[in-house]
Amino acid sequence: MPSADIGAALAALKAAQAIVFPTETFYGVGVDAMNAVALDRLLEIKGREPDKPVALIAADVEMARRVVREFPSAARRLADVFWPGPLTIVLPARPELAPALTNREGGVGIRVSPHPIALELTRRLGAPLTATSANRAGQPPARTLAQAWEAFGGAIAAYVDGGTLEGSLPSTVIALEDGRIRILRAGAIAPDRLDQALRR
Repeated sequence: MPSADIGAALAALKAAQAIVFPTETFYGVGVDAMNAVALDRLLEIKGREPDKPVALIAADVEMARRVVREFPSAARRLADVFWPGPLTIVLPARPELAPALTNREGGVGIRVSPHPIALELTRRLGAPLTATSANRAGQPPARTLAQAWEAFGGAIAAYVDGGTLEGSLPSTVIALEDGRIRILRAGAIAPDRLDQALRR
């Protein structure tokens, strides 16, 4: 099974190809989220329903702000506490964002990963990466590069090895309504920790 370095992975991303890369939870399939051709390729590779939005990983809060219309104070407080980390916050997307990235309400899910490889890729690409898990739709997420390879093989242009990942839970996905948290997917960060952060 071939593995690629950061340089090869970046070259693949810039050529609208898909890569597999490690995050703080599981291996993810990444494409340049700002590239429509790459997003179409991602949906084809994953066998993912077009109406199921693809979440993003950004390098930092500033990059996240570039893809959302607003970043309310409650979201900023949570980001200050839990980013980088496994908290995906759904925020109103900018209108130019591809439909594959947004839900029915026009929101986009985004987080900042603490994994050094994920951070380096987003920083050097200068754009968010898609963060869908490296598995076929309906299958368990990949904790090893070998599991990701078994799922996708040569359909992925570059596999970046991060060893065996320890994530047993995906990122927690939330939305904010009138400054209150709504859990969209339970995950690595418990609701009481989120509530405590907002009460600070």
